[in-house]
Amino acid sequence: MLQLVLFVIRLELAMSTTTIRLPEALKDRVAEAAKRAGTTSHGFILSAIAEKAAREELRADFDQVAEDRFARIVASGQTIPWQDMRAYLEERLAGNAVKCPTAQKLVR
Repeated sequence: MLQLVLFVIRLELAMSTTTIRLPEALKDRVAEAAKRAGTTSHGFILSAIAEKAAREELRADFDQVAEDRFARIVASGQTIPWQDMRAYLEERLAGNAVKCPTAQKLVR
């Protein structure tokens, strides 16, 4: 237990301080929301910032995957037409064994 307390103290000491200015109406809303959530305004704000940061990281990862996939399409010049892929996916969802469509030269 003492080790846990010391760890928490070290963790708190390692935290930096940032000042934010909130309009009074927002400050009141945060306080009410924190109360409903059973936490402090400080904890509520930290949680909100962490959630927003995580969401932005996921968005950046999603965008990077899309960029990488598009670069592979451009490099190969091949893709699967949507109507072929949709038909394939519908058959798979229906539980049917179906051959995956083959990539074709990209039509522009």
